[in-house]
Amino acid sequence: MHKLIVDRIEGVYAFCEAKDGQILDLLLTDLPKELKEGDVLELKEGVCRILIDETEERKNYIEVKTNHLFIN
Repeated sequence: MHKLIVDRIEGVYAFCEAKDGQILDLLLTDLPKELKEGDVLELKEGVCRILIDETEERKNYIEVKTNHLFIN
């Protein structure tokens, strides 16, 4: 099982970052249709799914950090 974070979507590819910092380019046709930038993906046995809870946790974490930078 691998976890990836969608960095950006360009053309027919989603560029995803692995835990080790490696960037993978995956065809959008091989990924869930509702995929968007910032989503956390799980790649397991050739099947890719969006980890909704982890995506929300990551989004909230980034929002808190960003607010802290600009409020303080």
